[in-house]
Amino acid sequence: MLRAARSGDAVFRVYGFSVPTLSLGRNQRARGCYDLPAARSHGVTFVRRPTGGRALLHHREVTYSVTLPAASPADASAAYDFINTVLLDALTRLGVPAVRAAAQPAIPPGLRPCFDVPSAHEIAVDGRKLVGSAQWRHGGALLQHGSILVRDDQATIERLLLMPSPATPRAATLADALGFEPSIEQVAQPILESLERTTGSPAAEFSMTADVEQSVERLRASYLGDAWTWRR
Repeated sequence: MLRAARSGDAVFRVYGFSVPTLSLGRNQRARGCYDLPAARSHGVTFVRRPTGGRALLHHREVTYSVTLPAASPADASAAYDFINTVLLDALTRLGVPAVRAAAQPAIPPGLRPCFDVPSAHEIAVDGRKLVGSAQWRHGGALLQHGSILVRDDQATIERLLLMPSPATPRAATLADALGFEPSIEQVAQPILESLERTTGSPAAEFSMTADVEQSVERLRASYLGDAWTWRR
Protein backbone atom coordinates (compact mmCIF):
# COMPACT_ATOMS: atom_id res chain seq x y z
CA MET A 1 0.00 0.00 0.00
CA LEU A 2 2.84 2.40 0.78
CA ARG A 3 4.20 1.83 -2.70
CA ALA A 4 0.80 2.37 -4.29
CA ALA A 5 0.36 5.68 -2.46
CA ARG A 6 3.84 6.88 -3.42
CA SER A 7 4.06 5.65 -7.00
CA GLY A 8 0.45 5.68 -8.14
CA ASP A 9 0.91 2.13 -9.47
CA ALA A 10 -1.54 -0.73 -8.99
CA VAL A 11 -0.41 -4.32 -8.34
CA PHE A 12 -2.65 -7.39 -8.88
CA ARG A 13 -1.25 -10.56 -7.34
CA VAL A 14 -2.52 -14.17 -7.47
CA TYR A 15 -1.01 -16.72 -5.07
CA GLY A 16 -1.64 -19.50 -2.57
CA PHE A 17 -0.81 -20.37 1.04
CA SER A 18 1.84 -23.02 1.79
CA VAL A 19 0.02 -24.34 4.92
CA PRO A 20 -3.63 -24.18 6.06
CA THR A 21 -3.99 -20.71 7.58
CA LEU A 22 -6.97 -19.25 9.40
CA SER A 23 -7.18 -15.53 8.63
CA LEU A 24 -8.90 -13.37 11.26
CA GLY A 25 -10.58 -10.06 10.44
CA ARG A 26 -8.86 -6.92 11.69
CA ASN A 27 -11.28 -6.33 14.57
CA GLN A 28 -12.67 -9.83 15.00
CA ARG A 29 -12.78 -11.17 18.55
CA ALA A 30 -10.53 -14.24 18.66
CA ARG A 31 -8.62 -14.47 21.94
CA GLY A 32 -10.00 -17.40 23.93
CA CYS A 33 -12.36 -18.40 21.12
CA TYR A 34 -10.33 -21.08 19.33
CA ASP A 35 -8.98 -24.48 20.38
CA LEU A 36 -5.30 -23.90 19.66
CA PRO A 37 -4.13 -27.49 20.41
CA ALA A 38 -6.79 -28.76 17.97
CA ALA A 39 -5.62 -26.22 15.39
CA ARG A 40 -2.03 -27.45 15.75
CA SER A 41 -3.20 -31.05 15.35
CA HIS A 42 -4.88 -30.05 12.07
CA GLY A 43 -1.77 -28.18 10.95
CA VAL A 44 -3.65 -24.86 10.98
CA THR A 45 -1.82 -21.61 11.71
CA PHE A 46 -3.38 -18.20 12.48
CA VAL A 47 -2.88 -14.71 11.06
CA ARG A 48 -4.84 -11.49 11.44
CA ARG A 49 -5.26 -9.42 8.30
CA PRO A 50 -5.40 -5.60 8.16
CA THR A 51 -8.84 -5.75 6.48
CA GLY A 52 -12.09 -6.35 8.31
CA GLY A 53 -14.63 -9.13 8.01
CA ARG A 54 -14.86 -12.59 9.50
CA ALA A 55 -12.60 -15.64 9.65
CA LEU A 56 -11.73 -17.64 6.56
CA LEU A 57 -9.47 -20.61 6.04
CA HIS A 58 -6.82 -20.38 3.34
CA HIS A 59 -6.22 -23.97 2.27
CA ARG A 60 -7.52 -25.38 -1.00
CA GLU A 61 -8.21 -22.03 -2.60
CA VAL A 62 -6.65 -19.30 -4.73
CA THR A 63 -5.86 -15.99 -3.08
CA TYR A 64 -5.70 -12.64 -4.82
CA SER A 65 -4.62 -9.20 -3.62
CA VAL A 66 -4.73 -5.76 -5.21
CA THR A 67 -3.05 -2.56 -4.03
CA LEU A 68 -3.79 0.74 -5.75
CA PRO A 69 -4.08 4.47 -5.04
CA ALA A 70 -7.40 5.46 -3.44
CA ALA A 71 -8.01 8.86 -1.92
CA SER A 72 -11.71 8.61 -1.02
CA PRO A 73 -14.54 6.20 -0.22
CA ALA A 74 -15.77 6.70 -3.80
CA ASP A 75 -12.39 5.45 -5.04
CA ALA A 76 -12.75 2.37 -2.83
CA SER A 77 -16.23 1.65 -4.18
CA ALA A 78 -15.04 2.05 -7.77
CA ALA A 79 -12.07 -0.24 -7.07
CA TYR A 80 -14.35 -2.93 -5.62
CA ASP A 81 -16.54 -2.83 -8.72
CA PHE A 82 -13.53 -2.88 -11.05
CA ILE A 83 -11.84 -5.82 -9.30
CA ASN A 84 -15.07 -7.84 -9.23
CA THR A 85 -15.56 -7.11 -12.93
CA VAL A 86 -12.09 -8.52 -13.63
CA LEU A 87 -12.71 -11.59 -11.47
CA LEU A 88 -16.14 -12.27 -12.95
CA ASP A 89 -14.81 -12.03 -16.49
CA ALA A 90 -11.91 -14.32 -15.59
CA LEU A 91 -14.20 -16.91 -13.99
CA THR A 92 -16.44 -16.83 -17.06
CA ARG A 93 -13.35 -17.46 -19.22
CA LEU A 94 -12.57 -20.41 -16.99
CA GLY A 95 -16.11 -21.79 -17.46
CA VAL A 96 -17.59 -20.87 -14.06
CA PRO A 97 -21.23 -19.56 -14.11
CA ALA A 98 -20.51 -16.90 -11.48
CA VAL A 99 -22.66 -13.80 -10.85
CA ARG A 100 -22.82 -10.88 -8.45
CA ALA A 101 -24.96 -11.82 -5.45
CA ALA A 102 -28.23 -10.02 -4.74
CA ALA A 103 -28.66 -7.85 -1.65
CA GLN A 104 -28.79 -9.75 1.64
CA PRO A 105 -29.61 -8.64 5.22
CA ALA A 106 -26.56 -7.19 6.95
CA ILE A 107 -24.45 -9.84 8.69
CA PRO A 108 -23.32 -8.77 12.18
CA PRO A 109 -19.70 -9.29 13.27
CA GLY A 110 -19.06 -12.63 14.88
CA LEU A 111 -17.25 -15.96 14.71
CA ARG A 112 -19.19 -17.46 11.81
CA PRO A 113 -16.97 -18.05 8.76
CA CYS A 114 -16.63 -15.49 5.98
CA PHE A 115 -18.18 -17.92 3.47
CA ASP A 116 -21.41 -18.30 5.47
CA VAL A 117 -23.60 -16.36 2.99
CA PRO A 118 -22.74 -13.91 0.20
CA SER A 119 -23.22 -10.20 0.81
CA ALA A 120 -24.59 -7.91 -1.89
CA HIS A 121 -22.38 -7.77 -4.99
CA GLU A 122 -20.05 -10.54 -3.83
CA ILE A 123 -19.30 -13.25 -6.38
CA ALA A 124 -21.46 -16.35 -6.06
CA VAL A 125 -22.60 -19.47 -7.91
CA ASP A 126 -26.18 -20.72 -7.45
CA GLY A 127 -26.64 -18.42 -4.45
CA ARG A 128 -23.53 -19.68 -2.64
CA LYS A 129 -20.45 -17.53 -2.10
CA LEU A 130 -17.44 -18.40 -4.26
CA VAL A 131 -15.18 -15.40 -3.60
CA GLY A 132 -14.73 -13.76 -0.21
CA SER A 133 -13.17 -10.27 -0.36
CA ALA A 134 -12.26 -7.47 2.05
CA GLN A 135 -10.86 -3.94 1.74
CA TRP A 136 -8.75 -1.52 3.75
CA ARG A 137 -8.11 2.08 2.72
CA HIS A 138 -5.30 3.94 4.46
CA GLY A 139 -2.82 6.70 3.66
CA GLY A 140 -4.07 7.37 0.15
CA ALA A 141 -4.02 3.74 -0.95
CA LEU A 142 -6.24 0.69 -0.85
CA LEU A 143 -5.75 -3.02 -0.28
CA GLN A 144 -8.38 -5.47 -1.48
CA HIS A 145 -7.73 -9.15 -1.13
CA GLY A 146 -9.79 -12.29 -1.16
CA SER A 147 -10.11 -16.03 -1.54
CA ILE A 148 -11.54 -18.06 -4.44
CA LEU A 149 -12.43 -21.51 -3.12
CA VAL A 150 -11.23 -24.57 -4.98
CA ARG A 151 -12.64 -26.92 -2.33
CA ASP A 152 -14.82 -26.01 0.65
CA ASP A 153 -12.76 -26.51 3.81
CA GLN A 154 -14.45 -23.69 5.73
CA ALA A 155 -16.27 -26.07 8.12
CA THR A 156 -12.85 -26.63 9.74
CA ILE A 157 -13.28 -23.19 11.33
CA GLU A 158 -16.36 -24.38 13.25
CA ARG A 159 -14.48 -27.43 14.51
CA LEU A 160 -11.79 -25.17 15.97
CA LEU A 161 -14.19 -22.97 17.94
CA LEU A 162 -14.37 -23.56 21.69
CA MET A 163 -18.08 -22.68 21.73
CA PRO A 164 -20.57 -24.56 19.52
CA SER A 165 -21.63 -22.75 16.35
CA PRO A 166 -24.50 -23.42 13.92
CA ALA A 167 -23.47 -25.38 10.84
CA THR A 168 -22.31 -23.20 7.97
CA PRO A 169 -24.04 -23.58 4.59
CA ARG A 170 -21.86 -25.17 1.95
CA ALA A 171 -19.92 -22.64 -0.10
CA ALA A 172 -19.51 -22.69 -3.88
CA THR A 173 -16.23 -24.04 -5.22
CA LEU A 174 -14.33 -24.11 -8.49
CA ALA A 175 -14.16 -27.90 -8.25
CA ASP A 176 -17.97 -28.16 -8.12
CA ALA A 177 -18.44 -25.65 -10.93
CA LEU A 178 -15.79 -27.10 -13.25
CA GLY A 179 -15.67 -30.78 -12.34
CA PHE A 180 -11.94 -30.60 -11.56
CA GLU A 181 -9.53 -28.74 -9.26
CA PRO A 182 -7.77 -25.99 -11.23
CA SER A 183 -4.23 -25.01 -10.27
CA ILE A 184 -3.27 -21.51 -9.21
CA GLU A 185 -1.75 -21.00 -12.66
CA GLN A 186 -4.99 -22.07 -14.37
CA VAL A 187 -6.88 -19.44 -12.40
CA ALA A 188 -4.22 -16.74 -12.67
CA GLN A 189 -4.00 -16.85 -16.48
CA PRO A 190 -7.63 -15.83 -17.20
CA ILE A 191 -7.35 -13.17 -14.48
CA LEU A 192 -4.34 -11.72 -16.30
CA GLU A 193 -6.18 -11.83 -19.63
CA SER A 194 -9.26 -10.21 -18.10
CA LEU A 195 -7.18 -7.52 -16.39
CA GLU A 196 -5.50 -6.59 -19.66
CA ARG A 197 -8.80 -6.57 -21.54
CA THR A 198 -10.56 -4.47 -18.88
CA THR A 199 -7.77 -1.89 -18.63
CA GLY A 200 -6.98 -1.93 -22.34
CA SER A 201 -3.25 -2.21 -21.69
CA PRO A 202 -0.70 -5.00 -21.09
CA ALA A 203 0.25 -5.80 -17.52
CA ALA A 204 3.91 -5.42 -16.57
CA GLU A 205 5.61 -7.92 -14.28
CA PHE A 206 6.16 -6.57 -10.75
CA SER A 207 9.77 -5.85 -9.89
CA MET A 208 10.81 -6.11 -6.24
CA THR A 209 13.00 -3.18 -5.20
CA ALA A 210 15.18 -2.71 -2.12
CA ASP A 211 12.76 -0.28 -0.45
CA VAL A 212 9.86 -2.68 -0.98
CA GLU A 213 11.88 -5.56 0.49
CA GLN A 214 12.66 -3.47 3.56
CA SER A 215 8.97 -2.64 4.01
CA VAL A 216 8.06 -6.32 3.62
CA GLU A 217 10.48 -7.38 6.35
CA ARG A 218 9.25 -4.69 8.70
CA LEU A 219 5.59 -5.51 8.13
CA ARG A 220 6.17 -9.27 8.30
CA ALA A 221 7.60 -8.95 11.82
CA SER A 222 4.60 -6.89 12.89
CA TYR A 223 1.83 -8.97 11.32
CA LEU A 224 3.25 -12.34 12.35
CA GLY A 225 3.60 -11.33 16.01
CA ASP A 226 1.20 -12.70 18.64
CA ALA A 227 0.54 -9.15 19.86
CA TRP A 228 -1.19 -8.42 16.54
CA THR A 229 -2.76 -11.84 15.88
CA TRP A 230 -4.31 -12.12 19.34
CA ARG A 231 -4.88 -8.40 19.92
CA ARG A 232 -8.49 -9.06 20.91
